[in-house]
Amino acid sequence: MRIAKYIAVIAAAGALALTACSSGTPGDTGTDDAPTVAEDVQFDEGTTMAKLNEAGKITIGTKFDQPLFGLMNPTTNQPEGFDVEIGKLIAAELGISEDNIEWKEAVSANREPFIENGQVDIVVATYTINDTRKEVVSFAGPYYIAGQDLLVLAGNPDGITGIDDVVGQKVCSVTGSTSEQNLKDAGVEVLATDTYSNCLEPLRSGDVVAVSTDNVILAGLSSQNEGEFEVVDNPFTSEPYGIGLALDDTDFRNFINDVLEASFDDGSWAAAWERTAGTVLSTPEPPTIDRY
Repeated sequence: MRIAKYIAVIAAAGALALTACSSGTPGDTGTDDAPTVAEDVQFDEGTTMAKLNEAGKITIGTKFDQPLFGLMNPTTNQPEGFDVEIGKLIAAELGISEDNIEWKEAVSANREPFIENGQVDIVVATYTINDTRKEVVSFAGPYYIAGQDLLVLAGNPDGITGIDDVVGQKVCSVTGSTSEQNLKDAGVEVLATDTYSNCLEPLRSGDVVAVSTDNVILAGLSSQNEGEFEVVDNPFTSEPYGIGLALDDTDFRNFINDVLEASFDDGSWAAAWERTAGTVLSTPEPPTIDRY
């Protein structure tokens, strides 16, 4: 079942990538599917929600190189994916249309600095919630649960079946990511780069035996390089994706959590999934919000 799912991911996400490169249209995440923007919303004075609503704009950090979740469309010059749709849902409930969202590329290493320095208002970027990060930023969510896995060369020439097979060997991941730390904790030698796409050439050349991060990201990378790679399909972690925001901004965190729970209930979360990652993956059950 799971293997069949990845085959579907590879085939359909490849089609998604081709659409992004050649159609000249915004794909499945276009304005026709834009969430309804709340009107005449009122927020308590001094809150982040009131400030953003009054400004009429929001800056959101997201990935630009992760098919299905956050991928820059070179034709429209707008990012597309599930993370992007989640960002639009939050903006809409603040009374901000998607036209007034400034998207800023967030890589794994700059997400906390972006939030701490006020360069973004929120980060929605396949961002795993963990206690270390909670020391410097706050998290709303989770809004999706992924799992870390391994990407290997097609045909799996080294016979890698799981994390235990790469202990003591070199695996590529991204600097500052949870995936990097998980590998180190397991005794894996890590080659760290700034983006996951930059891990592919070391895998091709044999400088590493695998690339490791969340399974949905690996599936997207495989889909863009048909016939070159495959996912081992043996996740060894649970990765709750959250929305990063300024530390101890409890009112804003509660607001986003309320937006997420409402989207779970009214179907807009599922609709956002089905327009993006759900074009190739089955629709999961919404996770339980962690209101810490």
